[in-house]
Amino acid sequence: MGSRFAALLIAAVFAPASALAACDAGTLWLRGDFGNARFNVTVADDAGERARGLMHVESMPASTGMLFVYERPQRVAFWMKDTLIPLDMIFADENGVVRKVHHRAEPGSWKSIPGGDAIQYVLEINGGLAQQLGIAVGTQMQHPAIADPAWPCP
Repeated sequence: MGSRFAALLIAAVFAPASALAACDAGTLWLRGDFGNARFNVTVADDAGERARGLMHVESMPASTGMLFVYERPQRVAFWMKDTLIPLDMIFADENGVVRKVHHRAEPGSWKSIPGGDAIQYVLEINGGLAQQLGIAVGTQMQHPAIADPAWPCP
């Protein structure tokens, strides 16, 4: 990663805790051992939006992603058919706690990527970003769609 891209990534994604504002549907926060990270998200909260996902997207800014919201915790699996860019998939339970991270899903692949049981939220971000930021099992999400969050909105 070039130093210019790294600087933009840090400026766009990492944010001090003091920068946290009231929950907004277009913003998802993550916190973990790495600190806090902010993503501008599009929410996919119905079957049609979840099926479409990020298909046909040719590029995505580093601080952007898509949050898939399910009505209840369940077993979920994703694939990359018609997806043009590599993605990291961050699978979280009903409290917004990360249970699995799948790194660099292959564009165009029909291979099923299981998230596990009792998953209610899935965040898709650019491939490789989860590892660069240190997003791992136990990381917490903050978003107004999370009904009973481990990390509540201020």
